[in-house]
Amino acid sequence: MNKSLFPQIYPVACHTDQVGNGTIFVAVPGKKEDGISYIPLAVQKGAAKVVVQQDAILSLDVLDLLMRNGVALERVVDARRALAELSAQEHGFPAKKLTIIGITGTKGKTTTTYILAHILRASGYKTAMLSTVENKIGDMVFSAKLTTQHPDYLHTFFALCVQQGITHVVMEVAAQAMTLHRVAGLEFAGLLFTNFEREHSEFYVSIEDYFAAKCALFTFRKPHAPVLINADDAWGQKILVQHPDFLRFGLGSQDYDVAARVHDVNAGIVADVYIGQETEALHCPTLVGRFNAYNLLGALGLVVKLGLTLKQAIRAAASFGSVPGRLQGYTLPNGARSFIDYAHTPSSFTQVLTVLRATTDHLIVIFGAGGDRDPHKRPVMGTITSEIADLVLVTSDNPRSECAEDIAQQIITGIAAGNRHKLVCELDREQAIKKAYALSRPTSVIVLLGKGPDEYQMIGSVKYPFSEKAILQSLR
Repeated sequence: MNKSLFPQIYPVACHTDQVGNGTIFVAVPGKKEDGISYIPLAVQKGAAKVVVQQDAILSLDVLDLLMRNGVALERVVDARRALAELSAQEHGFPAKKLTIIGITGTKGKTTTTYILAHILRASGYKTAMLSTVENKIGDMVFSAKLTTQHPDYLHTFFALCVQQGITHVVMEVAAQAMTLHRVAGLEFAGLLFTNFEREHSEFYVSIEDYFAAKCALFTFRKPHAPVLINADDAWGQKILVQHPDFLRFGLGSQDYDVAARVHDVNAGIVADVYIGQETEALHCPTLVGRFNAYNLLGALGLVVKLGLTLKQAIRAAASFGSVPGRLQGYTLPNGARSFIDYAHTPSSFTQVLTVLRATTDHLIVIFGAGGDRDPHKRPVMGTITSEIADLVLVTSDNPRSECAEDIAQQIITGIAAGNRHKLVCELDREQAIKKAYALSRPTSVIVLLGKGPDEYQMIGSVKYPFSEKAILQSLR
């Protein structure tokens, strides 16, 4: 990863790793830790000012430390919102100098972001991208720790974009980014809603709360900025009832503002695309599956509404490569094929496995479920895989603070007795991959679900290096 140009010290920071001489340190209260406990370290590293919430209780020792070092103290109503406002201000409001495009939804955000950034770049725009997989400014690549980064990072990123002559930034916007005010103060020149389903029940009390967090993004649009909503999605229809001026896209009706008639999704996406009075034939050989047809159509529609012609957009889309960890394919030594995919929800499992099922007579699936995340989906994913696949290897996937064996057992409860003959439980994920290969034949397809581009296992609070790609490449 190219880290040489990305500043290590921020003018405003919520983590002491980015605090240096003159930094404003914002002590953000969190679920596990409170930023006020790091005030002494921030002062030691040169913070010139400390910002805390109004109700924060500071010890006499901390107050004395601030006074002795001449560090200013400011109390605010909401530290998270203050972090966003101060970060923008100290950088000179760089986001106002950029065309920022936001992508939200439960699934498809990353792929749509990659497609959008590619189309813009191939059409001659200087483009940056913020995604779950990686962040990019032109050809510079930076690691991504969150789907939507904290605002101190975001405004540092935007400032670097301005320095590098970037005009357009395409970014994923997670629901938590709205709830935690990470994008507060931003104005989006274009927005796209991919789809919606239950997820993050560990963070949101109800699906309605989660949906409301997604929809809060629409309040950040610039006046008259295009907003594209997947009208084939039931929750998308709810948005359109509330916002009839938003634009509709989908595969279900040519009456939509952006529509497509799909001819093939298994050998690359082949379709006719309709936008306004324009119609163009589309072939994107690197994307497969109906779910990717939605991602591609949404991206095409938004760039056209932002000024490209449909012909320009489709010409650029035809040269799209791939997204790391999204149906990335490998040929194994025995002739079998393997795919790594980030799918981690029931509907994503159904979509990916249905596509791959049509390509083989022997489908092997390896998956687990992340710890400290929505437990309701675990048995459902067990049901789906056991009904579609020929062989199911249940394993671990970032158990975090939970017991990996307990998670596996919750998955297994969803596998009916009549499908238990397909089941292999191997909690060591590397051994599960090797066992699947040993059980494969030249016509097999082995699909690894859940981790996608991630190259680590999170056990407890520790990240251990773990590369599925490297394991596949080591098979003999």
